[in-house]
Amino acid sequence: MKLFHLSDLHIGKMLNGYSLRESQKNAFLQILKYAEEEKPDAILICGDIYDKSVPAGEAYTLFDWFLTELSGRCPGTEILIIAGNHDSPERLAYGASFLARHRIHIAALPPADRTEYLKQVTLTDEWGPVHFYLVPFIRPGHVRHLFDTNGYTDAFQKLLARETIRKQERNVVLAHQFFVWNGQNPETCDSETAVLTSGGLDAIDASVLEPFEYAALGHIHGAQKVGQERFRYCGTPYKYSISEEHHQKAITVVELGEKGSEPQIRRLPILCHPDVKRVRGTLEELKLLSDTMEKMPDGSGRADAYVSVVLTDEKEMYDFRERLEELFAHILEIRVDNERTRKRLEEEPEETGAVTPFQAFASFYEAVRHCPMTEEQETILARMVEEAEEEERV
Repeated sequence: MKLFHLSDLHIGKMLNGYSLRESQKNAFLQILKYAEEEKPDAILICGDIYDKSVPAGEAYTLFDWFLTELSGRCPGTEILIIAGNHDSPERLAYGASFLARHRIHIAALPPADRTEYLKQVTLTDEWGPVHFYLVPFIRPGHVRHLFDTNGYTDAFQKLLARETIRKQERNVVLAHQFFVWNGQNPETCDSETAVLTSGGLDAIDASVLEPFEYAALGHIHGAQKVGQERFRYCGTPYKYSISEEHHQKAITVVELGEKGSEPQIRRLPILCHPDVKRVRGTLEELKLLSDTMEKMPDGSGRADAYVSVVLTDEKEMYDFRERLEELFAHILEIRVDNERTRKRLEEEPEETGAVTPFQAFASFYEAVRHCPMTEEQETILARMVEEAEEEERV
């Protein structure tokens, strides 16, 4: 059985004020082409469909177009979707019953009561059935109506324990959480705004994934395994921050054989257009560099890439932004690095670096109470921080 593993589409996302709609559509067109060629049995989209819980109208339109094209070009392919932490579960679930009749299966909410279970989809190939368990993004508070829970790992484990997992058959889980292996965090990047903001309390030990032949994970923006090859984050289909400059975006293709065999995993590259790059040099060097880059289609001669610029001219210039904008169409940031700026940095007091809201309050609490917070207090604070960040994204 052949699977396409996607996640973190973040439809509607802006990059430093620039709309990424056309860039995302370009990535989706490549996915559609691969889907026509490869004819996967199922396409798994593992959370963060949208960038905001209340997406703009054009974000809905783009996802509707993508699903319509997938269904039209691959009429035999099942599409399985779960909600991520950026999605509004209620909005994503709208029309789910109707869509299920058209091979589009959406799991946006955890079970509503003790009589309900996770959404499960079963497909069959020459080796027999494959059971897909769709786990939307959860916090411990989302499942307290089902059982008592002590943190993220416990909540996820108990949610799976309610299911009847047929161990003699093949099983796949879709999840959108922060999984760690033996205490080791996955590699993260700047575009993951909601990751690592809760003092590490949202981490889930990947050992909970052991019953599954493959774990299709979302939440982390760089493609990587979590301990084992069969537990994988597929990454985003586009570069959503300058820290992803060297990421090779791709579709993760998984082929399941008979029970007991290791899944075969490969990647189909997605070309990011416009690309996201760092450029560095004097104004003259940057002019030469821009001449080698792909140009804007408007005939302006400007380079068509999202660029982070480091300007190294020693001579002070007051119009460098205007001159750089003549070379590059999409400037994300401009920094000046020369002897003058380095000397200024040496003279200024050293900064301690960015502090998360969780860390700031934890430090304040310890300074006032002369003792650290308890684990229960940390959990409450983490929940409050997450809820505040969710409201801010709306």
